[in-house]
Amino acid sequence: MGPIESGIAGIVLLFILFFLRMPIAFAMAFAGMIGFGYIVSWQTGFSVLARDFFGQFGSYSLSAITMFVLMGSFAFISGIGDRLYQAAYKMVGDMRGGLGIATVLGCAGFAAICGSTSATAATMGRIVLPEMKRYGYDDTLATGTVASGGTLGILIPPSAVFIVYGYITEQSIGKLFISGVIPGLILTLLFSFTVYLICRLNPAMGPPGEHISWKEKFRAVVHVFEAFALFALVIGGLFLGWFSPSEAGSIGAAGALLIGLLRREVTWSKFVEFTQDGLRTAAMIICLIAGATIFGRFMAVTTIPFIIADWVEGLPLHPNAIMVVIVLIFLVGGCFMDVMPLITLLVPVIFPVVLRLGFDPIWFGVIIVLMGILGVITPPVGVNVYVIKSISPDIPLQKIFKGIFPFLASILITVGLVIAFPQLAVYLTEFARY
Repeated sequence: MGPIESGIAGIVLLFILFFLRMPIAFAMAFAGMIGFGYIVSWQTGFSVLARDFFGQFGSYSLSAITMFVLMGSFAFISGIGDRLYQAAYKMVGDMRGGLGIATVLGCAGFAAICGSTSATAATMGRIVLPEMKRYGYDDTLATGTVASGGTLGILIPPSAVFIVYGYITEQSIGKLFISGVIPGLILTLLFSFTVYLICRLNPAMGPPGEHISWKEKFRAVVHVFEAFALFALVIGGLFLGWFSPSEAGSIGAAGALLIGLLRREVTWSKFVEFTQDGLRTAAMIICLIAGATIFGRFMAVTTIPFIIADWVEGLPLHPNAIMVVIVLIFLVGGCFMDVMPLITLLVPVIFPVVLRLGFDPIWFGVIIVLMGILGVITPPVGVNVYVIKSISPDIPLQKIFKGIFPFLASILITVGLVIAFPQLAVYLTEFARY
């Protein structure tokens, strides 16, 4: 077989391994090693396998993933998520649908110090779902709000997905983080408006909470000052070029742990448990990157990505129309695969096309993350939906999926706005120094 036929066979093998439930990272590494070895030489194939796995785990730039994941773990055991939700509830809880809006705002706040969709959804779900049930919120709205609000964890910086995308495409992590700020705020506002509109049209879905005085609201905001200070230090330091992404993650993790210690929320058993959990998550992400790197090397020697790029570039379509096709590919892929393996698998193939069409790689990163947000709540995979199901096993799965559909419109509107007005994603990056 020639290189192109070998590439097609390697892709078929990869999907067979997926079907056999081999972990995605190892499936990509195995298929990549076999294909590379067949085309080049078996000795080189085995050498690439060892070198790339060792190289990714020894990479200083990828240590940012470990640090930001630990930052999210320490933020959870420090009770920051609970205080952020309480502050949001005190500010807007007396509105109709205020509890749902507070959930969205709480998710946005926790996303700013977490960087994970499932962690954000799990943290806020444990806090708010019992409260929503107590106040008579409809289960569909309650679970849909938490599952959708949790997706903000990969758009509002820091974001592990932006780190992975930046590493694969060799883009500035700091600029990618900054690029998610404005789209993240837009999506937060649209999610909040969706909750308000649902409750306005059907008041039984989300009744207003009890009246809260301005004094209590001010006191609640003061209690989350440390969370805002931590976010400002980490993202502001990146923006101003004070430290690298790895250093920012380290400072964020240490800061979240220090907050927990000062508030006496962290016990030794919690520290050990969540440190281990964070390290497992980081190792999984780095394994995905290593597997994707090996598979990407195999794809490069088959020349398939370059053939695709030439074919797409030659289509009699406007570049924006081609971008819509690319977005649809990620939309369909996200229905069957989690955001991290989806990015590690497709970006190496699609990215050369994006560059040749003249699109900004930072802007494209925001588009990719927005499509990943769709993927983590759409059936049949919908990781965040299953996270909420694990927290509320008494609520039928179809009811949770039904709850997310009104929020899909908000995500699609945000995608449309970022495509129509690229400056929404790249404006702040013009001032970033890292």
